[in-house]
Amino acid sequence: MTPHTHDVAPRSQWAAPSGKPPLSSRMMRATWRGLPAKQHDIGWEPGLEVPAADGSLLRTDHYFPRTKGDFPTLLVRSPYGRGLPWSPLFGVLFAEQGFHVVLQSCRGTAGSGGRFDLWRNEAADGQATVSWLRQQPWFNGTLGTIGPSYLGYVQWAIALDPPPELKAMVIQVGLHDPHALFHAGGGFLLENALAVGVGMTYQHRGMLPLARAALRLQRRMRAITGARPLRRAYESALGEVPWLDGAMTHPDADDPYWLGASVAGAAERLGVPTALITGWHDGLADQTFQQFARLRRAGCASSLLVGPWTHTSAMQQGWPEVFAESLAWLRAHLCDDPAGLRPTPVRVHVGGEDAWRDLDDWPPAPDATVWFPAEGGALSGQTPSADGPLASFRYDPADPTPSVGGPSVSRGAGAGDNTALEARADVLTFTGPPLTEPVDVLGPVSARLRIAADTGHAEVFARLCDVDARGRSTNVCDGLVRLRTTGELPSEVTVPMSSTAHRFAAGHRIRLQVSGGAHPRYARSPGTGESSVEATRLVPVQLTLHTGSALTLPQGAP
Repeated sequence: MTPHTHDVAPRSQWAAPSGKPPLSSRMMRATWRGLPAKQHDIGWEPGLEVPAADGSLLRTDHYFPRTKGDFPTLLVRSPYGRGLPWSPLFGVLFAEQGFHVVLQSCRGTAGSGGRFDLWRNEAADGQATVSWLRQQPWFNGTLGTIGPSYLGYVQWAIALDPPPELKAMVIQVGLHDPHALFHAGGGFLLENALAVGVGMTYQHRGMLPLARAALRLQRRMRAITGARPLRRAYESALGEVPWLDGAMTHPDADDPYWLGASVAGAAERLGVPTALITGWHDGLADQTFQQFARLRRAGCASSLLVGPWTHTSAMQQGWPEVFAESLAWLRAHLCDDPAGLRPTPVRVHVGGEDAWRDLDDWPPAPDATVWFPAEGGALSGQTPSADGPLASFRYDPADPTPSVGGPSVSRGAGAGDNTALEARADVLTFTGPPLTEPVDVLGPVSARLRIAADTGHAEVFARLCDVDARGRSTNVCDGLVRLRTTGELPSEVTVPMSSTAHRFAAGHRIRLQVSGGAHPRYARSPGTGESSVEATRLVPVQLTLHTGSALTLPQGAP
């Protein structure tokens, strides 16, 4: 961390401009219910030019309370434009509550100069913006940051070398590692890549261009996801996107291409109070859990809220809870008003119970229970006595096992009915007996699988499901890893299946689902060991699960 040296402009009288926020923002604000009443009338100062270190001008809008007095400032940096929904979500709502809000377009987007390149300029541009803030007569020296998704990444980038004015951060469904947005367990997260590609490329141009691009992508989805090779197939809908091609073709996190991309280290030494918010079906939830663990180890004041949300629904259906959490954190650390803080650092929504639970930490370190796949599709609490093949299936990449919901940044994320999926011949299920009492699972779930692939190359997808009394199977959490085997001998792999807080009700059954993929959430494995992005040849794979496989559930007290 380098020492900060800066000059602060002397405070002078500031004459607030007369502009009102855009009509579209005010209209959207009027539709929201369940939010706190506004405390201030607000104004708008659009189109400010903030100089970056290289001379590029970063287009910036300023929202402010029309009330005399000092107010803290919130910095929101976005590659998605400064209009809907960011203007009402942050500019209008937080200015109404007594904050200056600086909403800025990242370089190369929505009128800002320079060229956008995923992750490479955010630390320097964020620091340049803070330097500009110091010269503004309305800036009182107290700064917070806020925002979701990539708007969370830019906060971590500033936190690599936090300016002394930075007193609080609120990171909503955010990321710190771009590589992990595209690659997990050796698989390529195709659905994430396409969703991020269309959003990054078109949203900053306005709602109409974004809608057209999204519709074009939807019409061509089957052709794009089924293309051989997969690389550049997205260009028929999105055009050339150099950073997306780079992300697709560099699967190794240690590749020099990703040098400097991860800003995970910011949390390891951070002293800025940080609130983290995610959803159980957010494709970035694991990154949030990793950052919370780092902040706790560093002794940094931090909080964690996990709701029943996806990446997008957290900022829509979940917005009343997300806004209340964010506002309480910012008031506590920027305004010295802790009245709205909850009593514990962690609050999670427990699925299956539809209730919120306050915890002292995450994960809560409960005891673990182990379930074993057994003959006839059973899931047993008894350690198997025999050793050998248990069940097998054929994965055909020409007809890949489809994805149903799960954590993603796309609109297809979430919990859903797995009945049709589990009826396929390429999906194995192992189901426990009806529960005589509720079982709570709180924390990271994993499956240890002993499995063989006749080609030696495959991917294996494992999923935890809740089967209700009517037989409906609903996904809870899951994960995928790449598999390498030799001959007919099984390899042992552990599939991290993310984390959950879920109650399996009495009468329900616990199910482990095993398959060879989840397409197009993950790009299909070609069965040859080649990259799923570059492969042109597809080879079916026979996978055989062996006894000794196990599902580990962190079981909490009811």
